[in-house]
Amino acid sequence: MICYEHPLNERIRTLLKLEDLFKKIDFFSAKDSPMQHHASLITLFEILEITSRADIKTDLLQELERQKQLLETLRRNPDISESALDNVLDNIQTTFRSMLEISGKVGEHLRDNEWLMTIKQRTNIPGGVCEFDLPSYHYWLSLDPSLRRKDFNEWLAPMLPIRNAFGIVLYLLRSSGKTTQNVAHQGIFQQPGSDYFAHMLRVRVSEDFPCVPEISANKYALNIRFIPSQSGQRVKVYEKDVAFELTFCSL
Repeated sequence: MICYEHPLNERIRTLLKLEDLFKKIDFFSAKDSPMQHHASLITLFEILEITSRADIKTDLLQELERQKQLLETLRRNPDISESALDNVLDNIQTTFRSMLEISGKVGEHLRDNEWLMTIKQRTNIPGGVCEFDLPSYHYWLSLDPSLRRKDFNEWLAPMLPIRNAFGIVLYLLRSSGKTTQNVAHQGIFQQPGSDYFAHMLRVRVSEDFPCVPEISANKYALNIRFIPSQSGQRVKVYEKDVAFELTFCSL
């Protein structure tokens, strides 16, 4: 089964983007080649762009506090594991405190690094980070991989509270899901907006179906069209029935 997650508001969209980018940094920075570490640095710059556009810190602090209050009300629920609940609440409290210790905007320590910002500016130019344009960057890429990884760890360390925070929020969001089994007849599925409330949709489809979901959702209706996965056929709808799982996730 292939899972497709579709955010229904800008806040969840931002958190999913950050999750994806941090995963890519983990993957590329764990490797040894200069090109893989270049990809990791480019990804770090993407994270910096996202965090500079919105007040991620304030939004996450408010959401963690809200989730803490909601979870506290579940203590008397016999269907809830007391130990599991305590673990989640402890994680929220620890992350909340560490986020309060972040001074300034998220990623401010990176923006104050002139060397990194010079590289970031050059990445906007096609081929702008060639060795003859940035010899100091070429030197860094020539260092031992362990030294470059040490730099990545130092650059990422102040951002770990943010990563932990959105990790908790997305975990709680995914855990809240209510799943139904559905069929898109001749590739089309529709549902009135009054029949659901969610912050994110998860669509799981068997990889045997050579199609991908195209999701459109608002307060009036949810529409899912399954489009053939082959390039050049985006406008066509997959003409066969498609069985899929649909999960409504809300905080």
